[in-house]
Amino acid sequence: MAESTGGAASAAGDLTVVHLMRHGEVHNPQGVLYGRLDGFHLSERGQEMARLVAAHLESNDITHVVASPLERAQETAAPVAADHGLEITTEARVIESENRFEGRNVDVSSLLHPRNWHLFSNVTKPSWGEPYEQIAARMLAAIADAREAARGHEAVVVSHQLPVWTVRNKLEGRRLWHDPRKRECTLASLTSLTYRDDELLSITYSEPAARLLARASRSVGA
Repeated sequence: MAESTGGAASAAGDLTVVHLMRHGEVHNPQGVLYGRLDGFHLSERGQEMARLVAAHLESNDITHVVASPLERAQETAAPVAADHGLEITTEARVIESENRFEGRNVDVSSLLHPRNWHLFSNVTKPSWGEPYEQIAARMLAAIADAREAARGHEAVVVSHQLPVWTVRNKLEGRRLWHDPRKRECTLASLTSLTYRDDELLSITYSEPAARLLARASRSVGA
């Protein structure tokens, strides 16, 4: 997809852009699938990612900043909000998805252990966590509120990989169940939704922190 054109949308007057941002790298040396657990903060590299995205958006017409209540999302949103003189609106509907493996060290061998087989009875739902349709519905509702709050301007919504990818699939008319390895939603990336009034005109994707990704952790639970 083409890279977001940033502030150009605001010049049109009747356009609104909602940037869905994934949080930056998390300090997680034990490789825990942290999900909704408290106490997982950005690493130093994650903080740098957040600053890079803030710099990327510095000249954009950002009037509303939203973040999941989890620490990593709040910390990622902070530089963007500060650069535009805004308070962060905490939004529970953009939180990470529920997952039955939360708090565990997850690898292929543990996933395939017989004790876990019952959790994989329906990959299209999915049976191990929050239903994809439920994730999409709450994200769409939060996006609609962010669009209304930033009408004619731009909003940034800091969320998590699975919720962002799920709602993008929903908006693009694709099936919601998928191979997690094929998500286009890297750390600190922007999935930008451009609307005219309430009509979605385009979805663009960009990676303002791309130069840091090669050294970033492949930690689970993001």
